[in-house]
Amino acid sequence: MTPTRKRRLIGVLVIVIGVGVAAAVAMQALNENMLFFVSPTDVDEQNLPAGKRFRLGGLVADGSVSRASDSLAVQFVVTDGLASVDVRFDGILPDLFREGQGVIAIGELTPEGRFEAAEVLAKHDENYMPPEVADALEKAGHTESEL
Repeated sequence: MTPTRKRRLIGVLVIVIGVGVAAAVAMQALNENMLFFVSPTDVDEQNLPAGKRFRLGGLVADGSVSRASDSLAVQFVVTDGLASVDVRFDGILPDLFREGQGVIAIGELTPEGRFEAAEVLAKHDENYMPPEVADALEKAGHTESEL
């Protein structure tokens, strides 16, 4: 093998190895930052570890919203009709947030089993509900007219 071919081969190998390492790092970063949707029934059925970040979706249970008088802290219950999860959020809620409405909360479970939300999203008009929430509610036995 001539010295020129040897240099080219080494150059190609370095490029292939570099692209492979970059792809592996990118895949690892994407896997760590992916948030999965979980319904309250899934929270009950699966043994989700405390501190694992995910999206919790369902309906805000009627009569469950309680606000702190001296801060922005809010506690409410998210349900899919079969199971319920207590949620705590410290921040400004969306204008459309209310009891009986679809909601997605992004956060993590505490060791006590309460969901600490970092962000709360409410459906944005009367006809829209996130597909994951609608699917979970349909599985729980709610009809489309109730949604």
